[in-house]
Formats: sequence, C-alpha cells, structure tokens
Amino acid sequence: MRPLDIAACVLYRDDAMIVLNKPAGIAVHAGSGRNEGLDTLFPALRFGNERPPALAHRLDRDTTGCLVLGRSREALARLGMLFQKGFVEKTYWAVVVGVPKEASGLITLPMARRGHDKRSWIMKIAGADDPAAETAETAYTVLAAGDGLALVEFRPRTGRTHQLRLHAEAMGWPIAGDPIYGGDRARAAARHLHLHARAIVVPFDRKAPVRVTAPLPVHMTGLIRMAGADPAALDSGLTGGAA
Repeated sequence: MRPLDIAACVLYRDDAMIVLNKPAGIAVHAGSGRNEGLDTLFPALRFGNERPPALAHRLDRDTTGCLVLGRSREALARLGMLFQKGFVEKTYWAVVVGVPKEASGLITLPMARRGHDKRSWIMKIAGADDPAAETAETAYTVLAAGDGLALVEFRPRTGRTHQLRLHAEAMGWPIAGDPIYGGDRARAAARHLHLHARAIVVPFDRKAPVRVTAPLPVHMTGLIRMAGADPAALDSGLTGGAA
C-alpha cells in the first residue's frame, strides 16, 4: 500500500477518532518478523494533528472492515476503556461453509490458548476442567443460505483471540478461506478469509454514538451470491461507510 491508499480507506473521522475500512492481507501493526504493517502508514492520517493516530483495537491480518484509531492520547485511553469493558458494539459478517441448523443462536463455548506459551495465539475450545478456560460468547444470525454456504452475522459478546473463527468451526460451519481453523472444507471454498468487520458502534461521549458500516470487500461477493444474497443490495444506501 502507498500513503495515498490509506487515506482512501477512511470511513469516518472526527476530532477523537478515525474509522478505517481495513483491507485484507495486511497486519494492523509491524513486528513479529513483519517489516510492514498498516500502522506504518498512519502518518498520512494526521489531518492537521502533530501526531499520527494509533490503533484502539486490532483485527486479524486477513479480516476486513471497521478498524478504529484514536487521534490523541486522551482519545486512545477512552477508546481502550470502551473496548476493554465491552461497551463497543461490533458486528461481523462471514461466509461459512455449511448452514447452521438454527436461524439464530448464542454460542457459549469457552476458549483457551492451545499452547502454554502466553505468546501463543492459536486457540482451542476449552474443557470445563481447563484452568486456562475463558468465557467466550458469540450471538449469530443467518442472513442468507444456499448451495451449502451461509452468510452469517456475528455479534461477539466477548473479545477473545480468533473467537469467531473458532466458534464457527466448533459449530460445524467454518468460515470460508480460514487457513488455521477451517480445515480442508474451508480452504477448498475460498483462497482468502471471508470475515468482515461490517459495523461498529462507539459510545464515545454523551452525544449520539458513532455508528459506521464498512462496505463488503470484493473478494467476498462471489460466495455471498452463491449463498443467495445480493452484495450490491446489501451495500445499497451506504454513504461514506456511516450508518
């Protein structure tokens, strides 16, 4: 990506925050053996400020959609508290391989790291007797289904690493293109992860919450059509990403 590209990703901006439409295939921050990260482009998002914005939370490298940045130390502290306490409402859309038996439901499967190293990021469904188990809850709704696929809306109530990907796999309908948890079925269905941070609601102050919706990425449109939905119709009415 070039610096001009990152400015084109802005969905929303005010004095406190920026919401980006994160593209697939780029980590949100450099490090861990990576020379490039989305954060290396943040200087192009100063918009008159002395300092560039910084990440208020994270998305996986191959997840697309709403990514919130704070534009000051004060804003970052406030945003960090809102994310940590679960006050930020996050909505994800995913194409899954398989069709859920129920049109909606709540997944309540605890999770833990697969390895004992605290730096390990591969997760597993934890047994009831696992001392490392953490509560993980995901509400879901099937938006469309067809041809052995489904477009599913996820609303996580907790924020565990890879929660949606692992919960979907554990339910028997992995997210298409998931190379870690999806298995052969998911990898055969798509080359890229079909998980999109569709919308976010940030109650930053006493005024009306900031509500932003990210248009669907191009790489998801084919399977969405196969699942029986029209991507253009789903995105109709979006203006600048704001809901």
